[in-house]
Amino acid sequence: MGESLSNRPTQAIVIGAGLGGLSAAMRLGAKGYQVTVLDRLDRAGGRGSSISQNGHRFDLGPTIVTVPQVFRQLWAECGRDFDADVDLRPVDPYYEIRWPDGSHFRVSQDEAEMEAEVQRLAPGDLSGYRKFLVDSQKRYEFGFEGLGRRPMNKLMDLVRELPGFVRLRADRSVYRHAAARVRDARLRMALSFHPLFIGGDPTRVTSMYILVSHLEKEFGVHYAMGGVQAMADAMMGVIEDQGGSVRLGVDVAEITVKQGRACGVVIADGEDLTADIVVSNADPGTTYEHLLAKHPKRRWTPKRLNRSRWSMGLFVWYFGTKGTRAKWSDVGHHTILNGPRYNGLLDDIFIRRHLAKDMSIYLHRPSITDPSVAPAGDDTFYALVPVPNLHGPSVHWEKMTETYRARLAGILNDQLLPGFEDHLSASHIFTPQTFIDRYRSPHGAGFSLEPRIFQSAWFRPHNISEEIDGLYLVGAGTHPGAGIPSVVTSSEVLTQLVPPATNPVTPPKQHHLAAE
Repeated sequence: MGESLSNRPTQAIVIGAGLGGLSAAMRLGAKGYQVTVLDRLDRAGGRGSSISQNGHRFDLGPTIVTVPQVFRQLWAECGRDFDADVDLRPVDPYYEIRWPDGSHFRVSQDEAEMEAEVQRLAPGDLSGYRKFLVDSQKRYEFGFEGLGRRPMNKLMDLVRELPGFVRLRADRSVYRHAAARVRDARLRMALSFHPLFIGGDPTRVTSMYILVSHLEKEFGVHYAMGGVQAMADAMMGVIEDQGGSVRLGVDVAEITVKQGRACGVVIADGEDLTADIVVSNADPGTTYEHLLAKHPKRRWTPKRLNRSRWSMGLFVWYFGTKGTRAKWSDVGHHTILNGPRYNGLLDDIFIRRHLAKDMSIYLHRPSITDPSVAPAGDDTFYALVPVPNLHGPSVHWEKMTETYRARLAGILNDQLLPGFEDHLSASHIFTPQTFIDRYRSPHGAGFSLEPRIFQSAWFRPHNISEEIDGLYLVGAGTHPGAGIPSVVTSSEVLTQLVPPATNPVTPPKQHHLAAE
């Protein structure tokens, strides 16, 4: 006979094996929950998963780890040593920014080298640059280490932070803050583009996000050997060692609710799973509009979700080249290639939702650091371009994909990788429509809700659901927001809200820290 209900371990179901869901499962396992993670993809990692083609491994989403200590803390909470499970390598320089006029700006951790770069690019802006870094550190201490690691589900949580928002001019945009410190247009771009990595328009999201400059300076930029996929696989290993399970290829159709409380899920094939709590790592829009379609909502109604501002879409071309590892020696691990416009292009993407002919490109070349991503002597790349999402009038990508890819290829050929198309050995494309189909991302948004001031902190979907008891949310669309450090931190906030396990499970075996 099976266990009686009174004796069985306290159960948690986590919907989605993205980094937010996996870190939530690890922390819940450490609290004594017996955790089941469900994901519709064939690999763990969510947007940080990978695909392979002709010997090339393509990391599909995030490529940079900027705050390794959030992972070291996560592993330590589980009685593990992160560095024993994941091989994290510093990348230096972090990235190079290039402009159409031939100028460039290399970003690295060394303070003297950075000041020399600023002096070379914009000699009159060195003093302003130094002030900008001081501003960035203050916002890191307030925004990341402060409110970003605490629950923000009660109005008083926000009210207590209002003096800090006022003092740090949270009403000012990232771009306006950079423009107030430096005069050179290129340096303004170099200091303000970071919100694009979490789906925000630098000319409109709150200046709190200049904290990223401090993250880079203080903690460096890192790459996980094997890609973010290797990190996700390591997280899955910890969960299984805790006695939990990760079920892939499982599509959750709905969250079941009884007497106003989440009590499990129904799988698309009809299987009914029960649990004491449910954690959704699905996008909050998907969670509330689809997984809770049968349940009336008070705050996150379809109408409210529809009038929210969603992050931009992404056009990503993953491609491999044969015999080119020694070519293009001036192209490093990360390159940002600017188009001729900055502010105007941002307006086209976020406001007009117009697919412009010009573009800015983020090029990832992991084969510089990690030979395992490609066959010997070959290269693996991805070229990412911010584009409008599919909210409202939108691009018909089934007609535009090849046209846009050819336009992107022309720019790469002319400005960065001459002759690369002659060496192509693999090719795969994601458009905003792919994000809908693969990730159930509302409107094909690359990073869920845009992190504007009235869509951040208390205004963002809470980590403990406002709609259903026993339901919790983690990931990019909830507090504190998108980006690898934040989605992992969302599970740290989660554990401050989840009740203790009433019948803790005893993990089969854990690999404890050597210090213990």
